[in-house]
Amino acid sequence: MDSMSTEDTSGSEPSGGPSALVSLLYLFAFLGVVFLVSAAGGAVTATSVGDWYQTLSKPPLTPAPWVFPVVWNFLYFLMAISAWLVWRTTGSFDRSGLPLAIFGAQLSLNLAWSIVFFGLQNPPLAAAEIVFLDLAILGTVVAFAKYSRLAALLLLPYLAWALFAAYLTVGIAVLNR
Repeated sequence: MDSMSTEDTSGSEPSGGPSALVSLLYLFAFLGVVFLVSAAGGAVTATSVGDWYQTLSKPPLTPAPWVFPVVWNFLYFLMAISAWLVWRTTGSFDRSGLPLAIFGAQLSLNLAWSIVFFGLQNPPLAAAEIVFLDLAILGTVVAFAKYSRLAALLLLPYLAWALFAAYLTVGIAVLNR
């Protein structure tokens, strides 16, 4: 190794961040938390997606039913990676607390949408709720960008899909008054 190299082979990040093993364990923890929320939302969705939802009039561009779980699983994966990148960049929850708190808020709002729309079967209330979700996702993107550009970029497909979901939700609310 030449004298100009800054490569660190001690198993931790050059900035004194987490070791590779700790980082990997946290990656799995972020994936676990995000997919636990996904499973909770899926369980609520399953209560009425096969019957009540099928009876609703839907706006143009509504995707085929199989598209939703495929897209959502991919987006949840990106969300977890994004949050992990912010944590890994800072190396601690102390330094990444605010952006991860915003992330947690948007994740909670994501679950709340499923509860309001599918659980309560209330499209008008879900239309109002998704506005807050979209704003929270945008806030998360902005907060994450201060720590990791990649983390922010990974959330852009989620923001785009949530905006599309807002269109669908509002459309369903209007068409089913």
